[in-house]
Amino acid sequence: MKKAIQFGAGNIGRGFIGALLSNAGYHVVFADINEQMINELNEKKSYQIHILDLEKSVETITNVSGCLSNGTDIIDEIASADIITTAVGPNVLKFIAPTIAQGIEARRTAGGGSLNIIACENMVGATSHLQEQVLTHLSEEGKAYADQNVGFANCSVDRIVPPFQGDSILDVGVEAFHEWIVEEPKLKGGTPEIDGMKLTDNLVAYVQRKLFTLNTGHAITAYIGFLKGLETIDQSIQDEGVRAIVRPAMEESGAALVQKHGFDAGEHAKYIDKIETRFKNPYIRDEVIRVGREPLRKLGQADRLVGPVKMATEFDLGRDHLLKGIAAAFHYDNTADPQSAELQGRIQAEGFGPVVSDVTGFAKDSEDYNKVITAYEELKSLKS
Repeated sequence: MKKAIQFGAGNIGRGFIGALLSNAGYHVVFADINEQMINELNEKKSYQIHILDLEKSVETITNVSGCLSNGTDIIDEIASADIITTAVGPNVLKFIAPTIAQGIEARRTAGGGSLNIIACENMVGATSHLQEQVLTHLSEEGKAYADQNVGFANCSVDRIVPPFQGDSILDVGVEAFHEWIVEEPKLKGGTPEIDGMKLTDNLVAYVQRKLFTLNTGHAITAYIGFLKGLETIDQSIQDEGVRAIVRPAMEESGAALVQKHGFDAGEHAKYIDKIETRFKNPYIRDEVIRVGREPLRKLGQADRLVGPVKMATEFDLGRDHLLKGIAAAFHYDNTADPQSAELQGRIQAEGFGPVVSDVTGFAKDSEDYNKVITAYEELKSLKS
């Protein structure tokens, strides 16, 4: 049986990527530092996925096991794997890179064949980033081997996987929709046959389509909803005051995406409609504090909030609602979130204007900078 290693046994790892790999006939080894999760996987060897939709269903995922990602056994697993995927969060990739490098070295020594690595993270170029990290830990022989035998393919992933309470810690709840688009030219040793994996030779267009539509709309819904004292995404998007900012923001980013990548405008409008419907799903209890977490990362200059503004600016297109979304992110004050606490601390210490300019890259007194400053003041009236 083919073997896949899924770094990250969290909700996305189990509820999305790991499930597709298992259904495609792979034995899936989940690698994680959570000993309880790993022990449970090794004992049960299966888990259940609950589809949270109008037509609810339960799917049993089999042929799974677990391995501690900070142990030594994982090296042997990598040495004999066919594919490695990750769902650990962009900030954790650098921590798993040395382990993957050790596994590649062991694979080289054993004379192993081709291996594909796909980082399934909400980050543009996540696999390329992981590749850079892995290469720093490889010997010269290891680098030469990897160049010939290891494919590092970027991808775009899309499935809402909220926190879920099931009968077992392994149970996971997901929406019915899912999309996994992989960069075909970077794959080595042929194309893996995985139902639910779509292949493209123009990945950046699809990565940006997802990041600047789904993730943009999701984040702005969370930040405006938080300001208004709403708890979940479905509650927030049903609020007309929230929707009046979120929908036009997605349309603004959409206009830029159509110009940049040549998407069909009508088809993209349907894509936005589908996303809004997904946000309204009452069976996905997705809390705004989960979707809004790590605001500094989400305010990154290539990420879901500032990124589409820059793209719209490139084509001299409207972006007022996107800028309101950015202003709302600066209002996100959640003391349980370290990045939120850091952001609010900086605003208190340095003043709002300098922090906006530093975080977003908008020049002081530029049009976009001034609109964020104005929107920030206007949004104070929404605070519950």
